Amino acid sequence: MIRVLVVDDHPVVRHGLMAMLGWEQDFEPVGDAADGQQAVNLIEQQQPDVVLLDLRLPQLSGIEVMRHTRSSAPNTRFLVLTTYDTDEYIGPALNAGAAGYLLKDASPEEVFRAIRSIYEGGAALQSGIAARVLKRLATEPAEDELSQRELDVLQLLVRGESNKAIALNLNISENTIKSHVSHIFSKLDVRSRAEAVAVALQRGLVK
Repeated sequence: MIRVLVVDDHPVVRHGLMAMLGWEQDFEPVGDAADGQQAVNLIEQQQPDVVLLDLRLPQLSGIEVMRHTRSSAPNTRFLVLTTYDTDEYIGPALNAGAAGYLLKDASPEEVFRAIRSIYEGGAALQSGIAARVLKRLATEPAEDELSQRELDVLQLLVRGESNKAIALNLNISENTIKSHVSHIFSKLDVRSRAEAVAVALQRGLVK
């Protein structure tokens, strides 16, 4: 079961998401929060697998929530679900650790698919958001050259594979994969899988 926590200051949105999650057999809604501080408390208590997180919240913003819980809930992954699609929000959210970024006009199926993807260690960017990320990254300096093994890992990252799946696919240890991913992030000058995927596609590093 994928344990999911919902954070949104609008009751109708929050309760609607909780209800939809309850329809899926592999999801377990473990709580909901209406403000940033309540979200931090619940994340630390519940240690959910995935948090559906709005960015504009009372008390603490969604970005502050991610930063506050980075060390206290290291295995929790964040899927931003918001109405804001500008660089002012997208870049800081990805830098703060968001593994996915969707707008609230996404269909329930898109949300469910994104939750499953980031739970498995992948990334999830709505097409319009990906386009904005690519536009921003297009003006950034070229990356250090990646090794063939790093390119192999990057190809599987783009497919949304988890570290465990990549390790099995390439027949090497999961710790080695983590090391490769870290080097990829450094060479591409990114901080998240979502950004790494966007850079890889925009620069044609993988097919």
